[in-house]
This record gives sequence, C-alpha cells and structure tokens, in this order.
Amino acid sequence: MTELFAVVEGGGITTPQGFEAAGLHCGLKKTDRNDLGAIVCRVPAAAAGVYTTNQFQAAPLQVTRESIGSDGRLQVMLVNSGNANACTGKQGEADAYEMRALAAQAFGVAESDVGVTSTGVIGEPLPMEKVRKGVAGLPQTLKADSSEAFCQAIMTTDLVQKLICVKVQVGGQTVHIAGAAKGSGMIHPNMATMLGFITTDGQISSGELAKLLSGVTDTTFNMITVDGDTSTNDMVVAMASGLAGGGELNDSHPDYESFAAGFRYVGEYLAKAIAKDGEGATKLIEVNVAGAESTEAARAIAKTVIGSSLVKSACFGADANWGRIIAAVGRAGFPVNTETVDIRLGDIVTLEQSRPVRFDEGKALEYLRGDLVQIFVHLHMADATATAWGCDLTYDYVRINAAYRT
Repeated sequence: MTELFAVVEGGGITTPQGFEAAGLHCGLKKTDRNDLGAIVCRVPAAAAGVYTTNQFQAAPLQVTRESIGSDGRLQVMLVNSGNANACTGKQGEADAYEMRALAAQAFGVAESDVGVTSTGVIGEPLPMEKVRKGVAGLPQTLKADSSEAFCQAIMTTDLVQKLICVKVQVGGQTVHIAGAAKGSGMIHPNMATMLGFITTDGQISSGELAKLLSGVTDTTFNMITVDGDTSTNDMVVAMASGLAGGGELNDSHPDYESFAAGFRYVGEYLAKAIAKDGEGATKLIEVNVAGAESTEAARAIAKTVIGSSLVKSACFGADANWGRIIAAVGRAGFPVNTETVDIRLGDIVTLEQSRPVRFDEGKALEYLRGDLVQIFVHLHMADATATAWGCDLTYDYVRINAAYRT
C-alpha cells in the first residue's frame, strides 16, 4: 500500500472493467501448455505500443503497429508462443495478417482493432492450420478471470507467470491498472525478448497513453538485462477501456500523479519479475547509480554494470569482487571522476572515494548468497540517478540456451 495506489491481491489483466482473456493449447509448443491467447475488451480501447529496437523486426510487430496507428485503438490482442514468426519473409507477413483477420472474425471486431504478437523460435514458418483451429476456439475460452490462462499462453522458457494489478482513486472512482508479461532469456535494455501487456479502465486518450507508456518503458523495461541480447519480437502494449470513469486523465487532472505512479509500479514490477526469472537465474540484481552528471550517463552506467558478465558471474559465485563493478563503470562511455567513486554491496562498503575499504568477507559472502543483491554506485559528480535490474549468470543459462531449439 502507498499513498498513491494499492496492490490488488489476486488481481490480473482482466480486473480492469471491460477486459476478458482467453488461452488454449493449439499445438505450437511441444508441451501441452497453452500456446495461444488473447486479451479482449468489450469496447474499443485506447491503445499504445513500444517495440524492439532490433533492426530485424518480426512480422507481427508490423501488424500491431499498423492497427494502433490507424485510429489509436485496439479491442483484441492476439498472442502465440512457441513460434516467433520472425525472419520468415513474405509468408510470415501474410500469416501475421491472416492471424489478425482470423481474430477479427472470431471475436466480431474490425481487423484494424486487432493486434498480433508472437514469441518463440526464430526462422520457422507458423503451422497455420493449427493457428486457424486455435483462433476459432479462443472465444469459447474467453472469461473475466482468465488472466492465468493467458499468461501460460505467452510463456516460453519462463518458470513463473508474471502478473500484477493495482488500484488508484481517480475523480472519486476506483481505477485499476494491471499487467502481464513474459520474458526470461534474450533480455537486454531497449526492449528484449519480452512481451508486456498493460490494461486499465482509466479514461485516457491514445496520445496520453503513448506518452505515459514511453516514459515508463524508459525507466523500467529498458533498464533490465539478462544476457545482453535484444530479440526480434518484443513489444509492450497498453489498452485503456475508460469504463471506470473519473474524468479524462492528463497532466491537468488532479489525480494524474496517482494514476501515473500506479502505471509505473506495474511496469517496474513486471520488469523486475522478468529479470528475476532470467534463464537459470538464482537471484535478482539491482544496480543503483547516483551522483551522475546526467540521467543519460546514470542509465548507461547502471546498464553497463548490470550487463557485465563478470559482475553477474561474481554475484552467482557470491564473490564480493568490486573491481569488476568499477571496471564496468569506467567503460560505460561517460566521463567519471576516478577519484570520487563509492561502491556498496547492500550495506557493505567496499570502495570509498575510489579507495578500497576493508570489509568483512564473511558478511559479504552471506549477503551475496541471498536472492536479492543490491549494488550502489555513487559518482559524486552531480545529482542524476538511475536504477537497472538483472540476474546472475549461471551454469543453467548455458544449458538452457545450448538446446533451445531441441
């Protein structure tokens, strides 16, 4: 609970008014877990999206960007796992557009109100006969309490479902903001092999939603890394039904700060959940940078530290090797004062004014064996700050990715 919003225990992407979800197994995955799902709003919802920066973008991203760009709204978001439909040429594009048409027909909405996204193995054609049968069956599984069925449908190497919901007071009305995500490997700042979906019943225009989503993405989804790889399919899509009322949300609304804080909490929760569920991970690592000359510098330094294979390996081995941290700080591409850097591991000071500090190795070992490692870097140059999240690099990461296709 905070002064601005409260977490809704047991809430999910269908908690906001107007939203239902569906999920089923259509045969795209080798297991019998759900591999096809949809989020459906009973009214056309204001929508916004952010997309991977990888130059090789999968066909479904083109379709979703086109749908949102047509009128700033979506009513259905169709998702499959098990096949990325990426680097599949003209046939892949045709398949993505067919998926949009199939979903529009199945749910009785306009094609331009349908978004499509896929995740899984790159370079393999979609088995469209399975997809056609699956989409046709989705409406029968549509429920107001199907958040978990949808989450299972978007998972690949994820070990846990990632769901969150908060509520805020807007104009005297209770407004919900909820999110679901998938992501475990190929995770790196500036979008990664992750999919994120945010639903809300707040009243907000597509333009305002896009501005809010972009800002939140910069400080949450774009500040996580697992392995330094950015994939071809990644996107975060937000949909707002407006059914809770409370007035149009923008900078001039007295409760906009509360709504924005709740929205950002949803993004940060999902980003951290993705980092913590990194393939083979045993702990979440958080890097906090303070005293930088600019936000750009603080973010770059935080990302460099969290993305360092040596830092990640040291955390896995519970080795308080602060030298790997300061080396990452120094190669982040922004000037630092090499005489004023402080480093802490939790409450354990290891470096002060760029000079080593004697510390209790036993306490450091105990701390680093925990499931959360917080690294604090203070540059003492100015006031800019940033936080990034990641995970340790383990033997299991190599094992999982050595056999991803088999």
